[in-house]
Amino acid sequence: MRSNISFYLTLLLLMVFTSSVSQAGTQLWDFEAKAKEKDWEHANGDWKFTKGIIQETSGGQAAMHQIVRGVDWGKWDDYTVSAKIRIDGAGSKWAGLIFRAQKDLHEYYVYYLNVPNNKSEFWVHMKGAWDTRRAVNSNIAAAKKLQKEKIEVGKWMDVKVVCKKDQFEFYINDELQGELEDKDYKVGSVGVWCWQSKASFDDVMVEGNSVTNTLAVDPQSKLTTTWSSIKRKPWNQYFLD
Repeated sequence: MRSNISFYLTLLLLMVFTSSVSQAGTQLWDFEAKAKEKDWEHANGDWKFTKGIIQETSGGQAAMHQIVRGVDWGKWDDYTVSAKIRIDGAGSKWAGLIFRAQKDLHEYYVYYLNVPNNKSEFWVHMKGAWDTRRAVNSNIAAAKKLQKEKIEVGKWMDVKVVCKKDQFEFYINDELQGELEDKDYKVGSVGVWCWQSKASFDDVMVEGNSVTNTLAVDPQSKLTTTWSSIKRKPWNQYFLD
């Protein structure tokens, strides 16, 4: 009986915890469903949706990018954005993630990989030309793990940015590369970006309390099934088993 009580108390606490974190929403673009391609707004460059990824195939312009207009994107403030990024082709050097993108396609933050110097950079893009920008930090040195497992052409890298008010954390392959501050943009959408480089992107995801959740809950999950059985069973029966 004590083991049953312990189990169901633990399960109840788990349900309370799950309910509290469920306030955080998630939106994902894995490029498998053609219907979600309409969420993406073209800025410049030659972009294609192909074989479950999005690619820039020309490598011909500065600051080529696409912005995704997810549900209620104008309310996104503090969130985490992540994606898989692969820089493609000889001579390609720079690609990264856009965050807090504004309605004007010229205005956004970008965190990007730098192949030649095995480092990363954080810039603010502003109204004007596509390449109108200022550096917050153009020399974020590679952390310990990245010094050995270098940024290379043809290699998929996991890139993540955590936005907390005016503070930003930057990760490559789950390793913190740096923490920086800027105050230009408070809310905004996310996107993909490259500079005179060909690149591929997959699994673009944004998560946060201000993000409207668009991921379906699996009704056959173990947690859902167990909770359903608990609600159907009289409580006193747990303590009599």
